[in-house]
Amino acid sequence: MSPPPPARGRPGGARRPRPTPPAALSLFAHSAPEDVSLDDVAEAAGVSRPLVYRYFPGGKQQLYEAALGSAADELRHCFDEPHEGPRLPRLSRALDRYLTFVDEHDAGFSALLQGGSVVETSRTTAIVDGVRRAAAEHILSHLGVAEAGPRLRMTIRMWITAVEAASLIWLDEDKQPPAGELRDWLVEQFVAGLEVTGRRDPQTEELVRALAADG
Repeated sequence: MSPPPPARGRPGGARRPRPTPPAALSLFAHSAPEDVSLDDVAEAAGVSRPLVYRYFPGGKQQLYEAALGSAADELRHCFDEPHEGPRLPRLSRALDRYLTFVDEHDAGFSALLQGGSVVETSRTTAIVDGVRRAAAEHILSHLGVAEAGPRLRMTIRMWITAVEAASLIWLDEDKQPPAGELRDWLVEQFVAGLEVTGRRDPQTEELVRALAADG
């Protein structure tokens, strides 16, 4: 039996890549949503207006959610790290990738963190919160904590919030101090936060001792 003919419209049946999310995210980062049209997005992405409508029949809101989800997926990958070696250096490497993402996608990063307020829906809020929860779970996994108590979990989530705020300030301050210095500073703040929590939480106190023994 002969193979089926390729899909019409593109050589070899190759499917057209889904257009526009990065361009759209940049536009939403710099302009209020009511000031961004699908025509603006098509022009920024270098595609035709009908193509944008074809892929995003739900209009601007659907496009915004797709762009936000694309940035969130990429940011989640920053936390992918083998469970090998001392734990704090693992965190440093994840922060290196995170800050590289912030550096290379500054507008998209700003739009991602502001996603709960720029074009707020339950879906956009869930996308942003999903990145934060994924980061917390990655960190707890690398710390070797199977069942984190409320104080330890709160400490981790507070630190993630501090990292987000520091990243936005870093962009506003023309990316100063240098990324490597910011990374080390954030790791030191992570340890300091655990030490403070450890004064009132035995689980965190035990974790602090384990991290110190990692070398």
